[in-house]
Amino acid sequence: MTKNNHLNTKLFPEIDPYNNGMLPLDTCHTMYWEQSGNANGIPVLFLHGGPGAGSSPTHRQLFDPAVYRIIIFDQRGAGRSTPLGEICDNTTPHLINDIEKLRLFLNIEKWLIFGGSWGSTLALAYGEAHPERCSGFILRGIFLCRQQEIKWFLYGLRHFFPEAWHQFTTPLPLAERNDILASYYQRLMNPDPRIHMPAARAWGTYEGSCSTLLPSPETVNYFSGDTVALGMARMEAHYFSHNIFLPENSLLNNISKLHNIPATIIQGRYDAVCPIISANDLHHAWPQANYIIVEDAGHSAWEPGICSALIQATEKFKTIC
Repeated sequence: MTKNNHLNTKLFPEIDPYNNGMLPLDTCHTMYWEQSGNANGIPVLFLHGGPGAGSSPTHRQLFDPAVYRIIIFDQRGAGRSTPLGEICDNTTPHLINDIEKLRLFLNIEKWLIFGGSWGSTLALAYGEAHPERCSGFILRGIFLCRQQEIKWFLYGLRHFFPEAWHQFTTPLPLAERNDILASYYQRLMNPDPRIHMPAARAWGTYEGSCSTLLPSPETVNYFSGDTVALGMARMEAHYFSHNIFLPENSLLNNISKLHNIPATIIQGRYDAVCPIISANDLHHAWPQANYIIVEDAGHSAWEPGICSALIQATEKFKTIC
């Protein structure tokens, strides 16, 4: 375990994709994908959070475009993939198969897997299903999707963010507040935008408000924007209601499949959304991984210390992959 030394590592310059497209997945879902950086470089797959939060152009800037072939996509129901917020045939095994479909479509043998929050969950799930396709892992804000973590998100966060939790639960009648997930699920899945959009914005505002060590209106505004809020709130409620479609604790139980693959785990000490206990549990189950604690950060990838540690990790993996 190491502590982040907080080098002032900056994001790489803004870049545009050199190609992108929409990949049909089945009769319902179509995936947005893009590639940027060096077409002959080290393939790196970026897995966004949520589930359902989607990707953004800034995510390209975590990687040196002269060295990396940067592959980004929006998962089913998220971002620019269509249809937005669709839960039909949307499970963790579906997402794992989608990643493989994209790998084959792009003719990639192995790639570095980069994921934060739910992206770390999906990275572990994909890696355990296809370890031979992974050249390494960079994981941030560890979320193992255990029942204790889901319960913490819905109820425990009020101990640190009571104002945000009060705003999150106030729209619900008192009788429904003992089952926040079911109450929000009912509203989020309602086909009427007058019902599901206020619920989605409330969910996004709640998560955004709790994601940084210090208040960040920009983060809240991003998470509560219509596209991010609808995709994220629906997908999170859907996946949380179904135990992420994997057996309880399966990610830790199968982590030995990844022991021989290089990995870096980056965790904010004061991450309230995904508390450090999950990263600690992963570290003990995967002692071969480099474990970095950022002492002055919360959950967001854009916390200065987290962002610096992520870029240092992508720089280090230039010589590993």
